[in-house]
Formats: sequence, structure tokens, C-alpha cells
Amino acid sequence: MKYLIAGLGNIGPEYAFTRHNVGFMVLDRLAAQNDFSFKMERLAYTAEFKYKGKQIHCIKPTTYMNLSGNAVNYWLQALKIPVENLLVICDDIALPFGKLRLKTKGSHGGQNGLRNIEEKLGTQNYNRLRFGIGNNFHAGRQVNYVLEPFSEDEMSQLVARLDRADDIITSFCSIGVERTMNFFNE
Repeated sequence: MKYLIAGLGNIGPEYAFTRHNVGFMVLDRLAAQNDFSFKMERLAYTAEFKYKGKQIHCIKPTTYMNLSGNAVNYWLQALKIPVENLLVICDDIALPFGKLRLKTKGSHGGQNGLRNIEEKLGTQNYNRLRFGIGNNFHAGRQVNYVLEPFSEDEMSQLVARLDRADDIITSFCSIGVERTMNFFNE
């Protein structure tokens, strides 16, 4: 069985440790923990590894956040992976920092990467792991906030939260979304 895990973010060193790039960070941590690396391919950095007999394909779209749907849709089709085996990882300002929430469907909630994926797939029914980044910004400053690096305090807690997100990914691929939600949703 094959899975596609899409971590959302923006390419380029200026975005490397920004809140909006937490999807990339989750997959980079997963790669470090499972000894695999990414290579540049069409519309994304791609990697794959096996976990408990499952083939897990990971992508970090190079299309920038707002056009993430192009890469997700392309790789789903190219790898012939059904949408129910897709997991998208993104930042969420509606959740407190570090809170993780796995969902099987729902609106994009203003997250432009999810908005574009919904548009390209033609459905809201796909799995997503929302990684809370908090909403500690003044009105009208949301764009600046998501494109800023994590604070020093957040950075000290980040590795543990990335590891928890990676546990959710491997659980999703091995026991399914429903049981994983039961175990991990906070």
C-alpha cells in the first residue's frame, strides 16, 4: 500500500525556519529519524521510505504555499495513490503553538495551501495534520507573523512537537486515520 505525505511550506533559505514552513520541518525531521533524503523532481522535493511494509512517498512542494495543490495533485496522479492515502501537513494559526490536530475533511480555514489543494483535488475530503503555530499577532499582521521565524521559546519546544507529528504520520500509514485520531488528537 502506498501513501503520499505532503508537507507544506515555501522554498528558499529565507523561509527555512518560519512558522509557515512547519510542514517542511516535519518532513525534514521524519527524514532525519528514518535515514532518507529528498531530491528535486517535478514540482517538489521528493523522498520515499518503507515503514511496516507500507511505501511512504513524501513531498515538499516547490510551488510555494499558495500553489501547493499543483504538486499534490500531480504526485497523487503520478504515483497512483488514492486521495484517502494522502496526508497534508500545514501550519494553523487557529491552534495554540504545538497543538496537533488530525482531520479527515474540512474547510481550508483561510490557509492558502489547503485552499489550493481543495481547488485542485475538487474536494475537501482529504486528510490533513494541522500544526498549531498560535496567533500572537496584531490585526492585519498575519502575513508577517507566519513568515517570521519561531521564537526562541517556541524553538526550545519544537523538536518534541515535530517528533509527535512524525509519530502521527507513521501511525496514519500503519493503523489508519480513525485509530490515529483516537490516539493522538489532543
